[in-house]
Amino acid sequence: MLEAAPDMVVADDTPTNFTLKTPWIEARTKQPAWFGWIAIKKSYVAYHVMPLYVLAALNDAVPPSLEKRRQGKTCFNFKKADPALFEDLRALTKLAAQMEPDLRTAIGT
Repeated sequence: MLEAAPDMVVADDTPTNFTLKTPWIEARTKQPAWFGWIAIKKSYVAYHVMPLYVLAALNDAVPPSLEKRRQGKTCFNFKKADPALFEDLRALTKLAAQMEPDLRTAIGT
């Protein structure tokens, strides 16, 4: 995630959690906006891309391969390593990071 979104800020980095936030403050919460996080659960790994909540163009860019892994609006679950899926996830995360100006506008910073 950090490789695909290098301008984001690491907020949490533990053996079971990795959280990235934006470098700018969200107007509503007065806190850095969430960008994404990875959580290692008992039987799967959850990968969240938070800009999917507010950016329709980003949702349109989710490839069919990832749609099969999608849980809710922002989460993709994985039970085993799949390099092809991880490459799709890397590309989606990079696109989300590149859409930062749209994201800032959408959440009102």
